[in-house]
This record gives sequence, structure tokens and C-alpha cells, in this order.
Amino acid sequence: MQDTQDLKDRNFAQRRKVLQLAGAATVLSASSLTFAQSAGRTVRIGWVSPETGPLAPFGEVDQFVNAGVTQLLKSGITIAGKNHPVEIIVKDSQSSPNRAAEVASELILKNKIDIMVVGGTPETTNPVADQCELNGIPCVSATCPWQPWFFGRGGDPKKGFDWTYHFFWGLEDIIAVFTSMWKNVPTNKVVGLLLANDGDGNAWGDAKLGLPPALKSMGYQVVDPGRYQAFQADFSAQISAFKKAGVEIVCGVPTPPDFKNFWTQARQQGFKPKVVTMGKAIAFPSSIEALGDAGDGLTQEAWWTPNRPFKSSLTGQSSQQFSDAYEASSKKPWNESLGYAHAMFEVAVDTLKRTKDIESKASIRDALALTDLDTITGHVSWKGGPLNPVKNVVRMPLVGGQWVKAQPGGKSKYNLVVVNSDSSPNVPVQAKIKPIPY
Repeated sequence: MQDTQDLKDRNFAQRRKVLQLAGAATVLSASSLTFAQSAGRTVRIGWVSPETGPLAPFGEVDQFVNAGVTQLLKSGITIAGKNHPVEIIVKDSQSSPNRAAEVASELILKNKIDIMVVGGTPETTNPVADQCELNGIPCVSATCPWQPWFFGRGGDPKKGFDWTYHFFWGLEDIIAVFTSMWKNVPTNKVVGLLLANDGDGNAWGDAKLGLPPALKSMGYQVVDPGRYQAFQADFSAQISAFKKAGVEIVCGVPTPPDFKNFWTQARQQGFKPKVVTMGKAIAFPSSIEALGDAGDGLTQEAWWTPNRPFKSSLTGQSSQQFSDAYEASSKKPWNESLGYAHAMFEVAVDTLKRTKDIESKASIRDALALTDLDTITGHVSWKGGPLNPVKNVVRMPLVGGQWVKAQPGGKSKYNLVVVNSDSSPNVPVQAKIKPIPY
């Protein structure tokens, strides 16, 4: 009798164990199913960058930024309750507008990207943004003054664009910064313009919206010898016109190779202006060092510097910490593209996280339009306000910088120091502007 009862107890225990295991298996299976259901498809971010050609300095930091963002997103991002792997696909524009449009089309049609990021002058941003607008792809762009980005693409302030959004400073900001620097150097207020027949040059020289009318209204005499052709070898005509008019301030937005030719020939021909303020041409350590000793005292707009009082929404790093990390990794001095290259991904990632339906490009676009984010370059919001001159643009902080020779043994031959921050008082001034030493 006892043996029969023991057998029943053992059978009951075994059945209970089987049921427990089955239950565990059911729970495990359900958990696996839940995990499978919560895992989303790969989200793809396209990036067009001028990695080669005359605009290559704008893309010099991109590998560092790409590696950093890729590491941050290695576990994916959560979009509408699902975790999605993220892939960043980079294409080289080769500093060519036609090539930029071509690779943008590849990213959209072949790689099936969900959102685009692009920076590096109108020659890169505009053709890429146009492709995105044409194909209904959300696009975040920077590192190009907003007027050539907007009006250079035929933008109508009453309508704006549907898919493309931009954050950077504008010509009104650069005029304010340039003239704020110039007032601290005694001159005759005669300004010579060095402008190429390209997107930047035509926008800066525009008779209605560019530098000439603004400078004239502020009491400057403007000498504009007309647009030169990009990669021009001889600048004697421009130099002669400047000397004849008594120009003491030279201002323009040439490429680094064009400015090097101009500035070398100007010094050879005895043209010695007190102030030379250039956009684009001297924005990078490699460009200024290529001038040898002739780079000392040149001035420019400073889009981003390590002393900015901002931090990354992705890493929490301050501007200085992010700059230090780049220099430690690359063994190169920081440059101004660093902050904006990173900030484009801050905006893109924030947009994706807020997207309600990742399968809808319109949903991604709608999330992008509602961006309200503090980035390493400042606050980005297209929701309307004094820093939104048109629907798709955010104006960003801008200050004035001057290249000065560094102490021997430093990281680079020159340092870019902030010499005027009248337009952005929260950025500390590091030195007083000085006339060019000859």
C-alpha cells in the first residue's frame, strides 16, 4: 500500500515538474516572441561629405564624428517602442555639386535611407537638399550660410521647403561680426570684395541681399571688381583695383586654394591692407598653415570654438571636452566643422527618437520640424521665433576670430582666438584684434 502511494507521489511530482518545465518553456517562448516583436528594422542615416577635393577640409573631422556616433548607437535607438539598429552610410561628394547630387540620389534610391545629413558649403548642401526635396526624404543640413542655402535653391519665404531643414548663421550675422571686428582697427573704411562666381560668392555679392548694400548703409565704401572664376590662377586685376581704390579692408569667401593664390600675389605686388577677413578660405588649421608666415593676423567668422558654453545632447561633453577628445584621437588641431558635424547627428537622432511611425517619411519630417534641442552648437528649433528668418532655417551663434601665431611646440602653428562676440555675448572674448603685421 505504501509502495503504491509512493509511486503515485512520484508520478505526481514528475507530472508537476513536466508542467513546470512546459510552463517555463511557454514563458520563454512568449518572451522570445515579445523580444522578436520589439526588434525593428535597421534605420539608415545618409551622410554626404566633401572628403576629397578643394572642400576636403570641411570633411576632415567626419571620420571621428562618424566613429563616435556609431559607437553611441551600437545598441540601436528606440522608436515608437521598438529598438532599431542604426547604420550610417557616408558618400564623398568629391567637392563637386554634380557628384553630391549623384551620391545623394544613390543614398535615397539604392540605400533606402530614412534621413539625410549634409554640410560643407552650398556646393555640397544645395544639390543634396534638392534631391531630398525631390524624393521626399527628411534632410538636416548645416555649415553653409542660410541665404545661399535657401535662396540659392529658389526658396520662397512665403512657402519654404517641405523636407529640408537647415541650421547655421546668415549674411546678416556675418556682416554684424565683420563690422564689429573692423571698428576696432583704424581704417579708411574702404572695403574690397573678393568673390567667386559660385554659390557663396554670388550670395555674398548680391546687390539686394548681400554685403554691398549692408556695408554701404554702414558708411563703408565698397570696391567690387566682379566675380572671378573658381581656381583662377592670376588675381592681378583684383589686386590692381584694390590698390587703385585705396582698399584697407579685404573681405570675401573664396576656397582655400583661391585665397592662397590671391594673398601670395597681393604680398608680392606690395598690396598691404590693414584687415583681411575671409569666410571659408581660412576656416581650417591646414588652410592657414599652408600660408606660412603670411597667415598671421587674418580674421574670419568663427562658427564654432571650444570655448562655446554648450554641450552635446548625445554625449554630455562640453565643447572643450569634445574638442580635446578629437585632438587626442586624431593628433590634429580642432577645426570649426567639428561642432556642426556632431550637431547634425544630435538633431537627426533626436528626430528619429521622436518619430511616431518610422515607416513614414512624413512622420520623420514632422518630428524634424518640431525639433527643440540644445546642441553643442547652440539651440536648434524650427518652431518659429526671432531666429527663424524663414520656415526651414535656424540662425546660430556667430563670433569673430583671428589667427595668431602659436607658441613653439604647440599643437599647431596658429591658434584661432575669439576677438569679438558682440553678437553672442555669452561666448568669452580671448584677445583683442590686431592689424595684420607685415
